[in-house]
Amino acid sequence: MGEAWSWIREALLAGGLIAVLISVLVLMTGSWPPMVVIESNSMQHDANGEVGSIDAGDLVLVMADERKDIITFVEATEIGGEYDGYESHGMPGDVIIYQKNGGSDTPVIHRALLEVVENPSGGWDVPGTTLQNVTSITWTFEILCPYHGGDYNLKIEDWDPVHAGYLTKGDNNDCMIDQPAANTQSQGPGLSDENGNPVQTTKGEWVIGVAGAEIPWVGSIKLGLSDNSQSVPDASWSKLILTAIVLLAIPAIWERVADRVMQTAPEVAQDQLERESSDLLRDDDQQQSHEEE
Repeated sequence: MGEAWSWIREALLAGGLIAVLISVLVLMTGSWPPMVVIESNSMQHDANGEVGSIDAGDLVLVMADERKDIITFVEATEIGGEYDGYESHGMPGDVIIYQKNGGSDTPVIHRALLEVVENPSGGWDVPGTTLQNVTSITWTFEILCPYHGGDYNLKIEDWDPVHAGYLTKGDNNDCMIDQPAANTQSQGPGLSDENGNPVQTTKGEWVIGVAGAEIPWVGSIKLGLSDNSQSVPDASWSKLILTAIVLLAIPAIWERVADRVMQTAPEVAQDQLERESSDLLRDDDQQQSHEEE
């Protein structure tokens, strides 16, 4: 009974700690769920994965957009601008999590290239650029794209947004922008929603949150139990196994260190001496008693 109660107590303690951790994350991010598992390699920067960028199998905190202003790529690359030099997950600008056309299928986690804002005069403004009250948008980004053996800068030409919102792109998707209307034929088809409709400019209400800190590799466990395990970089599996070994070894190491510290503590040493002295005196008394008999 005592051993069974010990296991129950440990399980309750572990459950309580997990509940506290999740509650802290929810309070910190303002989102539910407070983190998401990355399921594709569309944001990957290195074939082997790397800490600092977003790889398949990573866990990423979801910061509510009410708590984090979205800084776009063009704002972060505007020379002398307010956000000049700002980077997130390996490149300028924030990475956002959004629902395609506000639908209910798996959210997309891609970088916000620019934001289109309605001008009171009827045109479009793009913060972080010189574009103000324009009828269509033409802009060249400082993003190199491979094409026919060479590299060129990502460019949109005469793009007429359907509505205000964000233009987005996966870092690992070459020059393909998520919104098909902003792509040229050579850039790729873009994305479509669960109904087969082309993805439009991402409205603010379609944004679930902004990608915060990453916890590398841990989400690979979920992908390993699904059909997306092939998306996880090979190096992430070995790093996940090594991390698990270290985490399992920490309690045993801590227990050994704690025992050694306790044994060398002055109070423990003094108590040990007193016990030994007491044992010696008791043995002497017993020996003397036998001799008297």
